[in-house]
Amino acid sequence: MSDITTFESSASPQHPHEHAHDHSHGHQHEHSHSHGHTHGHGPHSHTHPEEEVKAITNRLARAIGHLERVKQMVADGYDCSDVLIQLSAVRSALNSTGLAILQNHMNTCIIDAVKNGDMQAVEDLNKAVERYFK
Repeated sequence: MSDITTFESSASPQHPHEHAHDHSHGHQHEHSHSHGHTHGHGPHSHTHPEEEVKAITNRLARAIGHLERVKQMVADGYDCSDVLIQLSAVRSALNSTGLAILQNHMNTCIIDAVKNGDMQAVEDLNKAVERYFK
């Protein structure tokens, strides 16, 4: 995957934090969080409740753990068919995580952006979806 997004899930309303997102376009995005997760990717910003962020990071952690097990299967010489089946399960977990992120984004961020007349957010989403399905 060419875009890597890292979320820290240890934020709390009392302890805001900043972190960077590493994207393939070669620069960092800085984000400050005081409650939920607010991301400023241009003229719009949006907030993600901690429970949503935690659910997504948990899904990703499970997929990473599963992928590590698949890697070990390859190292241990498991049958290729078994490896492919497990790799398919990892891909399915990642696709379902992507769908959850997309649904959350559309139900919160995009609705807010459209209400505020921010059509750039819709354009950005269209580009992201197009890239996701390549």
